[in-house]
Amino acid sequence: MILEVADIRVKSGLNDSFEKSVQLALDTIFPKAKGFLHHEFRRCIETPDRYLLLLTWATLENHTVDFRESSLYTEWRSLVGDFFAQPPIVEHFLELVDC
Repeated sequence: MILEVADIRVKSGLNDSFEKSVQLALDTIFPKAKGFLHHEFRRCIETPDRYLLLLTWATLENHTVDFRESSLYTEWRSLVGDFFAQPPIVEHFLELVDC
């Protein structure tokens, strides 16, 4: 499994609308994506315009190829892209099971 970590900064004052848009995507867009398994969505306490969107995928390619090259990605970006104060920082993490 792969954990996608998206560090998102939103424009000030748009928190409620952004959160509703992300929730809509989590309910309707991501469940349709090949290899999508799980999500967590969190807002920073110290920096209220900062969010972490944690998405679990079966494989890296499920996110980087299957999702990003699909119409679902276009839907996702059209739903939330205008809220971004800057491009999100997106990184992928492996689970280390033998630690």
